[in-house]
Amino acid sequence: MPPPLETAMGHTRMESRQSGRQGKMASGSGPNFLLVEDDRMDATIFQRAASKVGLTCPVHVAQNGRRALDSLRRRVPGGTIDGPVLIILDLNMPLMDGFEFLQELRADPDLRDHVVFVLTTSRDPADVQRAYGFNVAGYLTKSSSYEAFVEKVDLLSRYAGLVDLPQEAARARYPAGPAWHAPEDSGPGAGF
Repeated sequence: MPPPLETAMGHTRMESRQSGRQGKMASGSGPNFLLVEDDRMDATIFQRAASKVGLTCPVHVAQNGRRALDSLRRRVPGGTIDGPVLIILDLNMPLMDGFEFLQELRADPDLRDHVVFVLTTSRDPADVQRAYGFNVAGYLTKSSSYEAFVEKVDLLSRYAGLVDLPQEAARARYPAGPAWHAPEDSGPGAGF
């Protein structure tokens, strides 16, 4: 496994160059992964599992929700993330927990379209329900089994390789891209 590269503000960037598995993306393609995780051991296990499944997308690590938002808003010198982002979010973190992060992310017009998967130890049905209330794409619980953890990371890798992620947030933050304007009437049947 290649060693992670430390960036500013406690972020880690790691790229795996393994290939050969069906459904994997070519190196450098696909979204960035933003792992929002305060536990260094869990972050390391995620990165090892990403390498094992041949994930070719960069994996960035933010140690809490505040640092993740700062990266997404380009407020971290050397720690910003360009392009589409798939967010993997722990719920129990200091400074800003996962629910506070989701609330702020969904309230920000430039960030609200990011796809978020929760990856946490909590199996509490109230937490599951609350997370889906913030339109998360999935709720995964951490396992004490490394192989079960690898399966979850493989699922995320395959998801990233098969879906088209929203681009509106990236366009808003990176105005060099093509201009995009919403239609005047965006209700049902608009434009027909």
